[in-house]
Amino acid sequence: QARLYESGGGLVQPGGSLRLSCVGRGRMFSLNDMAWYRRSPGKERELVAKISPITSGETITYAESVKGRFTISRDNVPNTLSLQMNSLKLEDTAVYYCNGDPPFSAGAGEYWGRGTQVTVSS
Repeated sequence: QARLYESGGGLVQPGGSLRLSCVGRGRMFSLNDMAWYRRSPGKERELVAKISPITSGETITYAESVKGRFTISRDNVPNTLSLQMNSLKLEDTAVYYCNGDPPFSAGAGEYWGRGTQVTVSS
């Protein structure tokens, strides 16, 4: 069963940087596409960036809104997923989650960790 732990969020001024980390437990982490998602107040959760397994060439895709500013990376030893966020904007404020793509299941529903809060404010 998946267990994912996000960290690295905080308060930053516009134009600043943060690096998010996600530690995963279980083989599903290394065998699946992994992604960072975010949910802003009043909005649906959106996929920000995703990366395929090392065995699939680590293909990376980004949402248009973060292209050129965010960089996703993974390290399977240990199971770590990172998101380097540069040139942060007010609209990047959200709770950020890591998960598989599609999200891992938990019982009849989806598994989601607690996430990490990113607040961009002057």
